[in-house]
Amino acid sequence: MQILSQLTDPYFLAALLAATAAGATVFTLAQPFVEPDRLAQRLKGVGKERDRIRLRERERLNQKATLRQEPKAYMKQVVDRLRLDNWLGTENAKNSLTMAGYRGPQAEIAFLFFRLVTPIVFFVLAVFYLFVLQVLDQPVLVRLGIVVLALYLGIKAPELFLRNQTSKRQALIQRNWPDALDLLLICVESGMAIEAAFRRVGVEIAKQCMPLAEEMALTTAELSYLSDRRIAYENLANRTGLESVKNITTALIQAERYGTPVGQALRVLSQESRDQRMNEAEKKAAALPPKLTVPMILFFLPVLFVVILTPAMVQVFSGK
Repeated sequence: MQILSQLTDPYFLAALLAATAAGATVFTLAQPFVEPDRLAQRLKGVGKERDRIRLRERERLNQKATLRQEPKAYMKQVVDRLRLDNWLGTENAKNSLTMAGYRGPQAEIAFLFFRLVTPIVFFVLAVFYLFVLQVLDQPVLVRLGIVVLALYLGIKAPELFLRNQTSKRQALIQRNWPDALDLLLICVESGMAIEAAFRRVGVEIAKQCMPLAEEMALTTAELSYLSDRRIAYENLANRTGLESVKNITTALIQAERYGTPVGQALRVLSQESRDQRMNEAEKKAAALPPKLTVPMILFFLPVLFVVILTPAMVQVFSGK
C-alpha cells in the first residue's frame, strides 16, 4: 500500500518525469560523442581496400608477361652475324607471324633462326640415317633424292608451322567473334565510346578467347595513341585476316568518316556473323555422312558380317 501511494504521489511523479527528461537530454547530447562514426569507418575501409587493390594490380602487371619479349641472345647473335633478315626475312613472313599471334623482335628473330637451322638439321639427320646407318637399302640416287626431299621439308617446315598456327587462331577467333560483336553492340548502345567498348569487350571475352582479347587490347591502345583511327581498324583486320573482322572494321571506318550510327551496322553484321557460324556448322554436319562411308565399310561392315554369319557357320559345321 505504501508503494502504491508513493506511485500515485504527484510530487514523486513530477520528480520521476523530470529525472527521465534530464537523462534523455544528457543521452541525446552525449550520443554523437559516444557512438562511433560509421560513415568515416566505411570511407576508411574503402580507402584501405582501394590501396590494396592498387598494390595487387601493380604487382600483377609487373609479373604479367607482355606481348613483346626480348629475343634470345644466341638467336640474335646468329641472325645479326649472318644477316638473315636480308635474305630470309620477307614481308609475307612478318604478316604470317602477326596473324599467328607472334609479335615483337623475339618472334621474327626466332623465325629467321629456325628457317636457317631446320633445313640443316633435316639434312644432317637424313645423311646420317641413309649413308652412315644405312637403314634404307636403296641405290645412291634414291637416297640422294630422299636427302634433297628432307632438305626441302626443312625449308618449308617453319612456314607450314606458321600456317597451321594461323589457321587454328583464325578458327578460334571466328568462333567467338559473334559473341564479341554482341558485347560490343551492348556497350555502344549503352553510351560507351568505342575505345571503352573495345576495352570492356576485351576484358569480358578473355576467359573465352584469349587471342581475341589480345586483339581487342591492341586495338584499344592504337585507338588511344594513333593519330588516325582508321589505321587502328585496318591493323585489326590485317592481324586477324578474317573477312568478318574486315567487314566490321570497314563499317567502323565509314562511321568515323561520315558520322553514321555504329549500332545499326554492328547489329546487322553481328547477325550475319552468327548466320555464317551456323552455316559453317550445318556444312560440317552435312559433310559428315560421306566422311563416315569409308570407315563404316572398312570397320563396321566386316564386324557386322562376322557377328551375323558366325552363328550360322557354327551350326553348319556342327551339323556336319
